[in-house]
Amino acid sequence: MTFSEVSPNASFIYGAVNSEAMPPWPPDNNYQNYAHDRSLSATEKTTVLNWINNGAPEGNSANTPPPPVFSNSTLLGNGDLEIQMPTYMSKATAGNDDYACFVVPSNLPTDRKIRAIEIVPGNREIVHHALIFIDPTGASVTDSVGGDCAGPSSAGAALVMGYTPGSTPLTLPATSPLKLGIPFPANSQVLFTMHYPDGSYGQFDSTKVIFHFYPPGEPAVRDVSTANVLENWSFYLPPNQVTSVSAQYPSAGGLPANFSLLSVFPHMHLLGKSMKVYAEDGSPDTLKLINIPEWDFHWQGFYFFKTIQKAAIGMTLRAEAVYDNTSANPENPNNPPAAVFPGLNTTDEMMLVYAHYMLYQPGDENYNLDSLMSLGFQDLANEEYGEGLFTAYPNPFDASINLYSTAVASGDIVSVSIYDTHGKAIRQLMKAESVSGESLHLIWNGENDHGEMVGSGMYFVSINVNGVLSNQRILKR
Repeated sequence: MTFSEVSPNASFIYGAVNSEAMPPWPPDNNYQNYAHDRSLSATEKTTVLNWINNGAPEGNSANTPPPPVFSNSTLLGNGDLEIQMPTYMSKATAGNDDYACFVVPSNLPTDRKIRAIEIVPGNREIVHHALIFIDPTGASVTDSVGGDCAGPSSAGAALVMGYTPGSTPLTLPATSPLKLGIPFPANSQVLFTMHYPDGSYGQFDSTKVIFHFYPPGEPAVRDVSTANVLENWSFYLPPNQVTSVSAQYPSAGGLPANFSLLSVFPHMHLLGKSMKVYAEDGSPDTLKLINIPEWDFHWQGFYFFKTIQKAAIGMTLRAEAVYDNTSANPENPNNPPAAVFPGLNTTDEMMLVYAHYMLYQPGDENYNLDSLMSLGFQDLANEEYGEGLFTAYPNPFDASINLYSTAVASGDIVSVSIYDTHGKAIRQLMKAESVSGESLHLIWNGENDHGEMVGSGMYFVSINVNGVLSNQRILKR
C-alpha cells in the first residue's frame, strides 16, 4: 500500500485509530493481559494521530519500508493431518452475510494429542472468520443452505481454534518443563463454521485446517481440554429493551478442584453489547479473566492469557452479559426489533464462554504463555524451510542472530529485511546495496527500525539477491 493510496483516507484512519476500532482488539487491557496483543501502544497511537493532525505529510520516500510479505501457504508446514472443507460458493447478498457449517470425517485411526493447529483460508479475501470444532460423537451435520449456521448441531463438538484475518497458528508449549496437548479422539469429525461477508457472493473458498501431533507415546504431555465452561440457554430478550444475562459454574458451590486456565473465548451474536468474565470465592480477591466493554460480533476468538491463571478450588466462574435488542443497535437483524431467544442461528442469540484449561499443578501460574507458545514453534519452524540463500544461527536465539550467506558475489544487489508473522516489515538490514566480496555476514540484535526490542516469537528473514528471493523462519526467545 502506497502513500498515494493511504493519504486520501487520513480522516477515516484518524477516526478508527482514535476510537480504537482499528486494529481490532476488543478486550480491556486494564482488566487482564493477553498473549499476542495486537492493540496499538499509546506511543504508536499518538504517532499516527499526530501525523494526521500535521497534515499527513509523506516524509522521506527513501526511508519507505519494504511492503508486507503475505503468504498463501502455511506457516507451520504440512503437519500430520490436513482436513479441507468442500469448495463452497459464498451466498452472501447485499446486506446479508453468509454463515455455513461443514462436517468432514477425520478418519484418524488412533487417538492423538495436538501440539499445534493452523487454519489456512482457501480465499483470504472472503473468509471473515472460521471456527474449528472436533466432534468425537459423530453427530454433527453440514448446514450450508440457510446462510445462518453459527455453530455445531451436536452438543459433543468442542471448539479448538478460531481464525480471523491476521491471526497466527495455535502452538502449545511443547518442551519440558511444560508440554501441553489437546486430545484428538480417533475417527472424530472436524467441523468448519465459516463466515463470509456481504459482497463476497459468487466467490469460492475451500479452507483447510492442519493438525500437528505429538509422536505416539510422547511422555509427560498434559491434557488440555476445550469446553464451553459458562453458558445460559434459558434467557429471553424482549424487543426494544436492553437486557442483562448472567451465567455461573458450578450452579451451586464452587469448583471441585484447582484448574489452570490458558484462554477464554466469550461468544454472543448480533445483539451482544458487552461481556465480563471472572472467578470469585466471596473474598475481596477476584480473578479477572476478560472484559469486553464494546462487543463486536465480527471480531471474536480465543484470548490466551499472558500468564496461566489459577482458578482455585471453591471459586465460582461467572459471566455478565448485556444485550441490546433495540433499533439503536445497528447490528440488530430484526427491523423492527423482535423477541429473540437462545439458538444456533445467527439471528438467535447465545451466551457462551469457551476456554482452554487443565488440572492445576503447583507453579503453573508462573508460566509465561506469551513466550512459551512462541517457543512452541521451535521444533516446527524449520521443518519446511531449507536454508535457501543463507544460514541463520543460533536459531532459536536470545540476544542476537547471525545471518550468513556464501550465495553472493561481488557486485550483487542485496536487500535483507525482517518481518513478523503478519507480514509487517519490522527491520530493514540492507536496502538494494551492492555487495563487495564473496560472502555476506549480518547480525540482527532483535530491535525494530525504531530501536525498540521486539518480543519473543517467530519472525521471517527475507533476502533478495539480484531479484531472487529467499525466506527463512527464525525464533526469538
